[in-house]
Amino acid sequence: MKDILKERIISGFYPKNSLIPSEPALEKEFSVSKITVRKAVEQLAIEGYVEKRSGVGTKVLDNKVTPKISRGQNFSDQLVKEGFELRKDNINISVVRTEGNNILQANMGSECYCLERLYLLDNEPYIYFTHYIPLEALLPLKPELFKGSLYELLFQKGMAMNHFNDEFDVEIPEEKVASTLNTDQKPLLKRIRSSFDIDEKLVEYSVAFYHTDMHKYVVQYNV
Repeated sequence: MKDILKERIISGFYPKNSLIPSEPALEKEFSVSKITVRKAVEQLAIEGYVEKRSGVGTKVLDNKVTPKISRGQNFSDQLVKEGFELRKDNINISVVRTEGNNILQANMGSECYCLERLYLLDNEPYIYFTHYIPLEALLPLKPELFKGSLYELLFQKGMAMNHFNDEFDVEIPEEKVASTLNTDQKPLLKRIRSSFDIDEKLVEYSVAFYHTDMHKYVVQYNV
């Protein structure tokens, strides 16, 4: 079903900036469940073809055949294109209590997964990531399984990202983070990301500290 919808978008059957049929209409046309329709639309949104707008419908954003890259991966991909080697190390995953963090407690309950990952840029510590994910994701407590894309893994678990909210600040990290990044406890660039699914549910919350003395954080926009 998803491939058929994509083909219709690329061919212009669903023109750019138009709305594709509603979920009930697609359920009836393809004789599938609401969940199947929603997952197909979510995947098209991840690939950049459509955008779900509350109270409006699903709008066609682009009809190019070129595969779309998740906005959550743009910076990493840009570093690789520049010739840097980027890999993940010091991976740890556990279940933690959310008390003390109002955002996590309100959106993920009393407990959630905590995934910590260090990104190495040309074998030097560059980014310290801490991800918080709801327990409903049923993630394996095996660090070796988190060397790839977290968003792809969550999608396989039925948790697709529809949009992100990023907040930036400059803050002195705790000693553990500074030590792992091989830097003094000095102000570092901090990014807080909230990732939402198509129903506006928080499915991933992350805090990242960047050692920007090594490389600036760059945001690239495609027009």
